[in-house]
Amino acid sequence: MARDSQAALVALNRFGFGARGGASGDLINAASDPRGFVKAELARSHGVLLEAPGLQSTPQLGQAVFAYQDQVKQAREAAKAAAEAPSTQAPADQKPALRRNLSLNAAAAEVAGQMADARPADHAAKPEAMQPNAAAPPAAKPALQPLNVIQKTFRAEALARLQRATLAECGFTERLVVFWSNHFCISASKGELARIWAGAFEREAIRPHVLGRFADMLRAAEQHPAMLFFLDNQQSLGPDSRAGQNRKRGLNENLAREIMELHTLGVGGGYTQDDVTSLARIITGWTFAGRQGQLGAPGSFVFNVNAHQPGSQILLGKTYAQAGLAQGEAALADIARHASTANFIATKLVRHFVADDPPPALVARLRDIFVKTDGDLKALAMALVDSDEAWKAPLTKMRSPYDFLVASGRLLARVPEDPGTYLNNLNLLGQPLWSPAGPNGFPDTSAAWGAPEGMKLRLDIAAQMGARLGNNIDPLDLLEFAAADAASIETRRTIERAESRQQALALLLMSPEMQRR
Repeated sequence: MARDSQAALVALNRFGFGARGGASGDLINAASDPRGFVKAELARSHGVLLEAPGLQSTPQLGQAVFAYQDQVKQAREAAKAAAEAPSTQAPADQKPALRRNLSLNAAAAEVAGQMADARPADHAAKPEAMQPNAAAPPAAKPALQPLNVIQKTFRAEALARLQRATLAECGFTERLVVFWSNHFCISASKGELARIWAGAFEREAIRPHVLGRFADMLRAAEQHPAMLFFLDNQQSLGPDSRAGQNRKRGLNENLAREIMELHTLGVGGGYTQDDVTSLARIITGWTFAGRQGQLGAPGSFVFNVNAHQPGSQILLGKTYAQAGLAQGEAALADIARHASTANFIATKLVRHFVADDPPPALVARLRDIFVKTDGDLKALAMALVDSDEAWKAPLTKMRSPYDFLVASGRLLARVPEDPGTYLNNLNLLGQPLWSPAGPNGFPDTSAAWGAPEGMKLRLDIAAQMGARLGNNIDPLDLLEFAAADAASIETRRTIERAESRQQALALLLMSPEMQRR
């Protein structure tokens, strides 16, 4: 029985987000057929897609941002004109600058209020427990600041993602979504467009291809307006293009470099700086339509022939003839099939799901499957689950902050109704949602997330959860949901010796069974 529980723990923790409290069948189902339990989600490919009321397409969100920005600009201009106009009611000694600032603030607040419901901003509240049940203090609360359309959209996208991860039976496909979203990462901190597009990027460029072909995901990601904006390709002009000659501006190599270094071939993958420059020329003209909609629907991907570098280009030893948009798509298709890409992707997948030091034999098998199946990501996932290494390797990888918070919510049977506390805690723990510090995404090793300061912050959050929820929960019962017979004697004794249920719950959330995967 203990052996079955151990296999179930691997199925739920290594490949998923952990067991769900109150769902007694999770461990039983996983123990009866561990591999089948994990692979069952791969048979429900439609379940990867995410649709929820209110979630809009990238062009719709782009138009919403442009409209919001126009309204704010108009309100500020009107407020400025009013502030500079003569007024017989204003005191003679009132400073014009102060009067203008007050008018601008009032105008901006009015516009923001028209664009969204009143809710606290993501960063306004201090970290709390995941589901605060305590009664509100009697003191009057300060007035809530209205969210603008950008903040409101970000929170809606975050909530949809969190709810899906919390409710998933195993969570393997959601873990794959998180992996690929971090592989092809953007950062919502780049600006208003990046923030409102972050969730749509994942829904449109990542989810449809998680169980499809790598080449299709690669093209969808690189052509998505969020990626083009994040890596500045809308600013890249072919030096000999019509736009380049008129504006006296040339290439921006950001996107081309990250495609080769981070998305496909990897460092040491056989490309040179000349290849980066050639790819940058090939993908000039890949942009998105602006607020005027001259090239297409505002916020949609478009190919601007006037910005594209004319002529053929040599990339990785192959010549790509001038063919407009097709030139870049052909180049991406070939890079997706490159041997270095197969090795890079296989290594990252094994590192994420199995061990910080990926077993070479498993990497080689996944690399060969990638090549043989032309980048079939479902076949790659199936092979990963079928591998003995994935089941025999000890659960030593540290859960990322996102994994930890989702796993805790699942175990506590708390389906989030508001994303604010999650977002605040992710910020506190150093993994702000869809906002890595650079284009290489968040780190994927235990050393990155197991530092003492980070663990202290996790303990603080676990203690807050315990303080709010511990009275109504039996931590030993939760331990059965989480690990059953696979729970260590040390963990069980630690929980039993706790001074209170609140402390016991916090200790459970900080146990190896909850922190390791």
